[in-house]
Amino acid sequence: MNTFRRGPRGGADAGPPRSPRNPAKPGAGGGHNAQAGKVRIIGGHWRGTRLNVAEAPGLRPTSDRVRETLFNWLIPALPGARVLDLFAGSGALGMEALSRGAASAVLVERDPALAAELRALAGRLQGGEAAQVVQADALAWLAQQPPAGEGGAPGFDLAFVDPPFAAGLWDAVWPLLLPRLAPSAWLYVEAPADAAIALPAQWDRHREGATREVRYALYRRRPA
Repeated sequence: MNTFRRGPRGGADAGPPRSPRNPAKPGAGGGHNAQAGKVRIIGGHWRGTRLNVAEAPGLRPTSDRVRETLFNWLIPALPGARVLDLFAGSGALGMEALSRGAASAVLVERDPALAAELRALAGRLQGGEAAQVVQADALAWLAQQPPAGEGGAPGFDLAFVDPPFAAGLWDAVWPLLLPRLAPSAWLYVEAPADAAIALPAQWDRHREGATREVRYALYRRRPA
């Protein structure tokens, strides 16, 4: 759900692609950018906490209905989980996971104002120190993280991937993200309804759903 991404730079030495700065990411109601407002945490010990939604081009928080469905699917996976919210935006997914029992969450958001808002939110909440907010380009940040198992890195148990739709970043994310997930990790993906999401064969689709404009799916890595 992150916004304000810079597009890939050309050239052989440009490094990993970066996300574009002003994507047109359709909203759940009619394809328009999200307006300034609030969404709420819908379950757990922070239930009812409101999260600011900035008036920012392309910011489209996951709807309450989709989050309720997703977190019902995730009930057995959340207690004690290490979570990554890769395109955090409003923080609705990462903060919901913490509210429902995850041990920690890293929320990566490139936009400085949105990242500052997330830090302020975590500072207001009892137990909010479990949220680590990183103000960085998601792909560049991933490239700097050790793979799971390297140097004792445990890997993330659950990752949320909901990038700006217009950027088409899913295929760029997988080579960087998947090696940094735990052996039996869960992966949530949100994409346009007509998008083809291709994951390696060892990732099984556990559940999926759709709205008029959005397809969402939960995958799990098959044990080796």
